[in-house]
Amino acid sequence: MSKVAWLFPGQGSQAVGMGVALAEAEPAARAVLQDADAALGFPLSKLMAEGPEETLKLTEHTQPAILTHSVMVVRAWAHRLPKPDFAAGHSLGEYSALVALGALGFQDAVRTVRERGRAMQEAVPVGVGAMAALLGMSQVDVEASCAEAAAATGKIVVPANFNGPGQIVIAGHAEAVEAAMEAAKTRGGRKMMKLPVSAPFHSPLMEPAQTRMGPILRALAFKAPICPLVNNVDAAPVTSPDALLDGLVRQIPGAVRWQATMDLLLDQGVTTFVELGPGKVLAGLAKRQAKERGLEVAALSLGGPEDLAQLG
Repeated sequence: MSKVAWLFPGQGSQAVGMGVALAEAEPAARAVLQDADAALGFPLSKLMAEGPEETLKLTEHTQPAILTHSVMVVRAWAHRLPKPDFAAGHSLGEYSALVALGALGFQDAVRTVRERGRAMQEAVPVGVGAMAALLGMSQVDVEASCAEAAAATGKIVVPANFNGPGQIVIAGHAEAVEAAMEAAKTRGGRKMMKLPVSAPFHSPLMEPAQTRMGPILRALAFKAPICPLVNNVDAAPVTSPDALLDGLVRQIPGAVRWQATMDLLLDQGVTTFVELGPGKVLAGLAKRQAKERGLEVAALSLGGPEDLAQLG
């Protein structure tokens, strides 16, 4: 029997104007925006609608904006969305998934991810850390390149996001990231690019953020979700409130195991992936990974009224 997975995007999917058309069309979406503004004590809705882009791109604003947009989609179209058998969110998107599954209150979540953004940004001084995408390389070669660079520089660099076959992001000290990119060239790496981010997310350099966020996360009231969440840090389905909390704490310095998450969902018989929120990255990754395995899946991206036709 075919199954459905809801997917929730992470940082990088934001854009000025996000959620505007949806808020205009759907009262339930407008209510989410109002709740976000009230919870945060500033007009996030105005920043999402009008920018400026540089302000929206600040991590402490980006994270609540993407969470808010995803929850707007879920609340607006809950009656039309196929019911999920599983859910997963990419990094920040794990919070969106928990709200959508009824495991975490929206206002608590939006306040928490704003603080998470601040904690992650402040964990490492600007310019000290970096991230880079290494494309077309195996996990073994990326890990070897990082190990070689770390040994040569005495600094930290590790795989941070396993996004899909041949799509791995590394993070760490800027000097070590550069050295890992050079080491990757000797292993046949042909395409690599520094990412326009302000901190080395999902690396051990985020441990100060983990320490800061631990008490905040433990103070939240988690409930059992309506279906299993496949978490980032283990790529494993979890349902207990304690396991949901533990996953959020460990994912801050831990790698995002997205490729393994998609493999698990495909192994579980998921044939319909529905990305909820801004952007279309996760739907594209699901489709490509399924194709590499010789499987056919439906992958939808729902962010605004223009996308409703995909639901038939």
